[in-house]
Amino acid sequence: MPNTTRKSIARNCEQKCVTLCAALFLRTLFKTPPLVSAPSCSIMVKIAFNSALAQKTLVSDKDPETGSVYSTESSTGRCLLTLLGLAFILSGLIVGGACVYRYFTPKKLYHGSMQFTELDSADVPMDVEAREPYYLPRIDEDVEIRDNVAIINVPAPRFGEGDPAYILHDFKRKMTAYLDITLRTCFVIPLNTSVVLPPQDLMDLFMQLMSGSYKSYLVHEDLVVTERVDDLAPLGYYIYNLCEGKATYKMQRRSEIIGIQKRSVEKCFKIRHFENKFITETKICRA
Repeated sequence: MPNTTRKSIARNCEQKCVTLCAALFLRTLFKTPPLVSAPSCSIMVKIAFNSALAQKTLVSDKDPETGSVYSTESSTGRCLLTLLGLAFILSGLIVGGACVYRYFTPKKLYHGSMQFTELDSADVPMDVEAREPYYLPRIDEDVEIRDNVAIINVPAPRFGEGDPAYILHDFKRKMTAYLDITLRTCFVIPLNTSVVLPPQDLMDLFMQLMSGSYKSYLVHEDLVVTERVDDLAPLGYYIYNLCEGKATYKMQRRSEIIGIQKRSVEKCFKIRHFENKFITETKICRA
């Protein structure tokens, strides 16, 4: 077949295809039957698509609803990740601020002093009651109260008996630690709630003592060393920090010990302090 005839046939087929496509479009749009029939073309036309164009066509042919769902899920995930990051940063700022406030703000110390007599009230002479306060022994203390913990600094007394010490009362763990500064030794015992006031009451007591001295009386507490403590971790954070690197021993009240006790071979020392409206003389003895 001549080339001219082939070109003419191809041109006629193209025109008929365009006409058919237009008719199908009008039928779809206005729902009318087509006016032309499909062309009978005996020539096969090979159409090659560019791969990039094909990919574009595939992407554009996606279901818009599916694409919308994927887009919504992606936006929700990004939103959740952003909120999680903001919450993490905010929690870090809160914890960091609390640590800064706790460790870098100046500590508030309360100072108090008590004068006392070692005689019972029935045995005190009349002239002793009339004397000036400076004739009586005096105990001075500085106390810091925070986080259910009271840390008491007991300096060496100017006159009379008593070692300088730090006394720590952990009200949460219900433990007391004595750090003898002279011996550089720690002694721990369960908190004696009959002697030590609760934190708020102890703070109120020192607020009253800051306005003037207080005259009181002396009570005795007798403690005995029982065993050495090798692991300080179970005693809590505060006692661990106070006694770390120092020999630490457990104690027991002498009145709670059953059996015969040999006091002649004991080495004892005393700490005079107050956590109530009276002075406590704590006597600690070691075999």
